[in-house]
Amino acid sequence: MHSITYFIYLFIALITFSIVYSKKPVDETHCEVCIKTVTTFAETLADDEKTSPEKIEKAFKTFCKKVKVDTKEHRLCYYIGALETSATYAIGDLSKPLAWGIPIEKICRERLAKSNPQICDLKFEKQIDVNSVDLNKLKVKDLKKILSDWGETADFIEKSEFIKRINEVKDKYAKPTDSTKKDL
Repeated sequence: MHSITYFIYLFIALITFSIVYSKKPVDETHCEVCIKTVTTFAETLADDEKTSPEKIEKAFKTFCKKVKVDTKEHRLCYYIGALETSATYAIGDLSKPLAWGIPIEKICRERLAKSNPQICDLKFEKQIDVNSVDLNKLKVKDLKKILSDWGETADFIEKSEFIKRINEVKDKYAKPTDSTKKDL
């Protein structure tokens, strides 16, 4: 009798444990490049293209030809196989589920990630707001990136030189925020 009660409690504990741990929160940055790019692409499809995997494949290849080279979106197109230089061809893993109406998040996070895990490793670089961040707390790498993104030369050695240069040219590149306008 005690062993039956023990197994019932054990069973209830296992079910409770599985329910609690099966509801992991979704990381919104997981597959963010794929989700954003495929969503943008899907919005360009005509109604007659949305249900045909062949038309979706053709349209995605055309879409990828227009994507700017050396961007995360271009790298995604390469991974999926939509570029002539692609080493793999997993475009069917995108076109068929998209034609069937499967949610884009599920296509990216499950189907495409299964064929090539690198797809979900692509992440957008977060832009640094130079008006709201304390430049002294940033790493030199981040300071170099700010100047590089602005097209400014950054051949300095000292961190203070990078900060000084950013402060000299930031009015040309960074729009003042509401809080910095009040200070003026």
